[in-house]
Formats: sequence, C-alpha cells, structure tokens
Amino acid sequence: MAVDKQYISDVSAILSHRHDNGADYWTTPDNRLFKGAPFSTLESALFLLELGMDPSDPVLQEVAALFFSAWQEDGRFRVYPKGGIYPCQTISSADLLCRMGCASDARLRKTFRHLLDIQYNDGGWRCNKFSFGRGPETECSNPFPTLTALSAFRFSEYFNRDSALDRAVEFLLEHWTIRKPIGPCHYGIGTLFMQIEYPFRNYNLFVYTYVLSFYNRAKKDKRFLEALKILQSKLVNGQIVVERVVPKMADFSFCRKGEPSVLATKRYHEILENIAAGK
Repeated sequence: MAVDKQYISDVSAILSHRHDNGADYWTTPDNRLFKGAPFSTLESALFLLELGMDPSDPVLQEVAALFFSAWQEDGRFRVYPKGGIYPCQTISSADLLCRMGCASDARLRKTFRHLLDIQYNDGGWRCNKFSFGRGPETECSNPFPTLTALSAFRFSEYFNRDSALDRAVEFLLEHWTIRKPIGPCHYGIGTLFMQIEYPFRNYNLFVYTYVLSFYNRAKKDKRFLEALKILQSKLVNGQIVVERVVPKMADFSFCRKGEPSVLATKRYHEILENIAAGK
C-alpha cells in the first residue's frame, strides 16, 4: 500500500518531527520509545501506517529495529532505560510490530505467550501502578490496554481460537454496562469516550467497536451492537466525522476535526466487513 498523494503533506509533517526528542526516529538519545506524544516513536509509526506507508519503508524498518532492540528474553519490552516494565508498554509495542507485519517473528510469539501468562483474573490486563490511589475499582484490569492487547492478538495464532481472548472480550463488553472508571488508570465510558477520536490513540467508541468487531465473541453481543448503533448514529452521509483529535495534529488533512475522514471511514467499513464475515 502506498501513501495517497493527498496525504503526502501529512507524512512530511510527521517526518519533520523525527528529531524533536534529541535522536532520530522520534526517540531520545537513550531510546525512550514512548516519549514525546503525539510524535513519539510509537505513535509516529502508527500514524504513518495509518496513512498508508508500507512497513518495508526504510523509516519504518528502523522503527521496527528500535522496538526489537527493546525486547527482553521473557517477552516484555523495555521502552524506557530505567524504571519498571509495565504490561501496557509491552502490549502497545507488540501491537505496533504486528501491524508492521512482524507477528510471526519468534520474539513476538514469545510475547504473546507472556501476555497470556500474565492475564488478570477478570480477563483483562493490568499494571501494578496506582496513579489515582487504590480502591475497589483499581482491582479491575485496565480497559484500554486490554483493547490494545486484543488488537495485537488478532494477528496471532490465538485469534478467535483461545478462550482466554474470549474472556478479554467479555471484560470489555461488561465495561460497556458498568461505564464507571475502572482499573488502576481509571478508564471510564463517559462523554469523552463517546466522541469519535481519530487516529486511534485513546480509549473511545470508535476504536472500541473497531477492535471488538474482529472477535466472534463480540459480533452478535447486544452490548457491542448497542455501541455500534451509537457510532452509526454519528455518521454523516455514511462517513465518519472526526469529533476529537490531538491539538498538535489539528491541521492534518486525514483527521481534521469536524470534517469527514476518508481513512477513518475506511476503518468503519472494516467494522461492517468483520460483522458480515461472522454471519
């Protein structure tokens, strides 16, 4: 897949930030791969993929090499040189590499096994970091990392074959019912969640329905269908209109707030195709 001419300026804008953090490929001299959002190494690569850049492009190949250099023998990814290694960091790293076509790499297969081994008892994934203090709600998994894990697992041999992933899907469907902020990082389903954010970078209605649409466990569930109905109620002439975008990307043509997005609408069509495939 090549970048369409109308998005060349967006690609150029992202590439213009590649030295902002002090080293090349959006990272820091000590390889902090998540630093500098929205133009971190992680997010910049995701944006370029969304815009149609081929994973074989030299820039993305260098990014892949940086992430694999952060891979640990136990399957985790150390994306910062010091401090703890959290499941959400490993999950996001794996998701990026899977989207870049690396899912069959032996290192990622080990990462998938590691993630299944540390799956929390409620079916999701959870970091032992309590930025908001402790309470009954923090005993739950974190919904957004769990959703991102399911995004990565759709590229794996476990996809729609392992009951562990069904448990993760059920955890997220149950959050649609609970709505309240849960997990150590307090992910909730409220006003901000219901706003269509694009490109995908936070827990919101659009990415929620997109990822879950791949899973047979979700496709016919009334909770998923209710979420999808709300998403569809926001369409304008059958197109996705961006309701929220990170301010630093306000001038990007592919995700302009208040306007239809061709690429976002393409993701919506994938949802429909996934549901049709499950009938």
